[in-house]
Amino acid sequence: MQMDFDGLFSVKGKTVVITGGSRGIGEMMAAGFLKNGAKVFISSRKADACAEAVERLKAYGEDVMAIPSDMSTLVGVNHLVSELSKHTDSVDVLINNAGAAWGAPIDDFPEVGWDKVMDVNVKGVFFLTQKLLPMLRKSGTMEDPARVINIGSIDGLRTPAMLTPSYSASKAAVHHLTRVLSAHLVKDHITVNAIAPGPFPTYMLSTGVGFGGKTEGDDVDWEAIGENNPSGRVGLPSDAAGLAIFLASKAGSYVVGQTIALDGGVVTSN
Repeated sequence: MQMDFDGLFSVKGKTVVITGGSRGIGEMMAAGFLKNGAKVFISSRKADACAEAVERLKAYGEDVMAIPSDMSTLVGVNHLVSELSKHTDSVDVLINNAGAAWGAPIDDFPEVGWDKVMDVNVKGVFFLTQKLLPMLRKSGTMEDPARVINIGSIDGLRTPAMLTPSYSASKAAVHHLTRVLSAHLVKDHITVNAIAPGPFPTYMLSTGVGFGGKTEGDDVDWEAIGENNPSGRVGLPSDAAGLAIFLASKAGSYVVGQTIALDGGVVTSN
């Protein structure tokens, strides 16, 4: 057998769609793909946030475009697919990253907090993948399958300290949905895997640890949060982008149906 290691981690020229790409882990991944020569479409609910993210992302590559859409509804999913089809007829990598969380005591937990989280985190993941299957099938080959990367959470792998029952349940659902989809789509040359992030300097974690949604500033101390991590730090943008790029590259083409914790050792240490 001739061993071919050329371009092992290359994503140059790939078309990548990232939901929730206007901030946090989605933006980190978008920057990494752009820096490595991919064409990136980002999406999130707010048009202003998308436009601002595109300007920031242009520091890493010019081939980036935003399509504002709400992944909690089929109207929003269909809008994203319709607008995307005006620019490409194939997708090499879909990263289902858009997410929502809701914290409240069990006795008082509201229905809206359950439905909102499940709609974004589970329904949106399934139906966007479904609607993009023609574009993913067109891209995928046996040697270089199309990739779907679902962003779960370590809170779907363990019992978290913060009481966010719909979030934890939704992320556990994402992990199992990943296995189910992978089993049915691998024959179409589409691999489906999940990343389960731990603590990263994001808006979502900031709201949970008392930073009010801010990710930087004098009253934002990520080093203190990182001290509680077995690795002694929170995640870096290169950590998020690196694992996604691995899964999207030749190096990850034989990985199917896995949920990979990206957490600095939190899950294995508990």
